[in-house]
Amino acid sequence: MTDLIIGVDCAVQVNRVGLALARRSTFGCRVVEAKVCRNATTPAEVIAEWIGDSARVLLALDAPLGWPAPLGDALSKHAAGVQITEPANILFRRNTDRFIARLTGKTPLDVGADRIARTAHSALFLLDDLRRRLGEPIPLAWAPPFKERVATIEVYPAATLLAYGAILRGYKADAGLAERQTIFRMLEKRLDCSTLAVQVCARADILDAVVCVLAAVDFLEGKAIPPDQSQLALKEGWIWVRRPNGDLGH
Repeated sequence: MTDLIIGVDCAVQVNRVGLALARRSTFGCRVVEAKVCRNATTPAEVIAEWIGDSARVLLALDAPLGWPAPLGDALSKHAAGVQITEPANILFRRNTDRFIARLTGKTPLDVGADRIARTAHSALFLLDDLRRRLGEPIPLAWAPPFKERVATIEVYPAATLLAYGAILRGYKADAGLAERQTIFRMLEKRLDCSTLAVQVCARADILDAVVCVLAAVDFLEGKAIPPDQSQLALKEGWIWVRRPNGDLGH
């Protein structure tokens, strides 16, 4: 069984990176710490300390971990001023992004055409930094019984919340405390996190990190939907989310 789950709400600025540490057992999943990074400490430093000598660890990152395959193909042959014939949604949007849009009605930001690319770049830097600190590989996991000590998956908190029937409006705003508290009460049905209500609801970055933990639990329980094109997912990445059922109690 996976001992630890670490949810990471990725960001370019260190002090906007939300982190959540959860311990999983046969009795459920308990979130034991949730916070944002401080400028003096990198996310990789915090995560490496949390991991320590734990037997099994799954990281759940809220950031694209790959770029659209057609974009790479097009740019490798492109010269300035020459038309690119592929439609923009094919170039800039991954297969998993289109899948999430069909499933939930919400389209993730286009990693090929939006500032989210900088967040993706930061997330990949974080993973590489963590590999160096731990001295071991951290591959993407494609099924719950992954063989490595530490593995990672890509998640999207908005998709996970929508899959559980949550209302997203307003919770990201500084003034959205009531909205965050409503989401937190829903999360309590699936995660043991009641003692951290004040910290988690204080900032959307921290709340999203806890939602990343929930997405990881769904993955480990075999409830998340696998890629429809496995080879393409190896290139572009895949957002793991359960099928919408509007029920946080199961």
